[in-house]
Amino acid sequence: MHSKLYIPANSAAAPFTVAITPEDAGWSESSLHVLDLGSDAAGRSVSLNTGDDEVMILPLAGGGRVECGGESFELSPRASVFDGAADMEYLAIEQTYTVSGPGRMAICGARAKASFPNRRVAAADVSVELRGAGNCSRQVHNFGTATTFEADSLIACEVITPGGNWSSYPAHKHDENTEVETQLEEIYYFEVDDSPAGTTGFGYHRVYGTPERPIEVLEEVRSGDVVLVPHGYHGPSIAAPGHHMYYLNVMAGSGPTRAWLICDDPSHTWLRGSWEHQDIDPRLPFTVSSEADSATRTPAPPAG
Repeated sequence: MHSKLYIPANSAAAPFTVAITPEDAGWSESSLHVLDLGSDAAGRSVSLNTGDDEVMILPLAGGGRVECGGESFELSPRASVFDGAADMEYLAIEQTYTVSGPGRMAICGARAKASFPNRRVAAADVSVELRGAGNCSRQVHNFGTATTFEADSLIACEVITPGGNWSSYPAHKHDENTEVETQLEEIYYFEVDDSPAGTTGFGYHRVYGTPERPIEVLEEVRSGDVVLVPHGYHGPSIAAPGHHMYYLNVMAGSGPTRAWLICDDPSHTWLRGSWEHQDIDPRLPFTVSSEADSATRTPAPPAG
């Protein structure tokens, strides 16, 4: 039985496949929309307004253009989320904009008070991090994290986990503002690669709480699915063998500082020490020219 924090693929009205506002999620800051502009060469255009949100727009598959305030920003195409980092366009609050092109675009959002300049980050300039080791190896695209990109409140990144690996692990939380932790609402948007045999990909995601703030989520996830994390420990995200997993993280919180500060579950934090004696998974990194396993295969779009 699905948790209310699980949102299945294609749950939104066209032209969106995902449409999560803070009000929909039952919290106050983070949002995510996935916009489907079609797969034919002509594509389509959709006009939107940032309103009270600052946004980061990036192609999941395909490419296009963002037009705002008399400026035009090109987003170079990529075959899929497993095809290296993507261009990203940042837009500040209270602006009308148009997104055009064929493909699927993620619009990561967060409520903001300060306004920063609109600007584009090229895929070549995105910080790519290989995190963990052994069967906890994963690849992180830090296009919108607090240490790599200046914004008011929004934090976002992409994570790719090779098939059979555990990610978002050790389990950790960020649900209170202290000297060592920041309160952040988090959205996980998933895409999962088909197997070499062509079978549909899947994985699992876990969220659990503390005695003081219980929460319980264990979901099988497929391409286009979303899991919300309002509080509690979360992880692992598990990629089934033969199925590489991608997730887009969107975060924002109510604290005075824009930062990603986490606390591990004390039962699992020992794992970090074990990585010192293990190598990074040799299938990483996934890049545009990667020949690692199926990194260059294009996963099927989220099923209807």
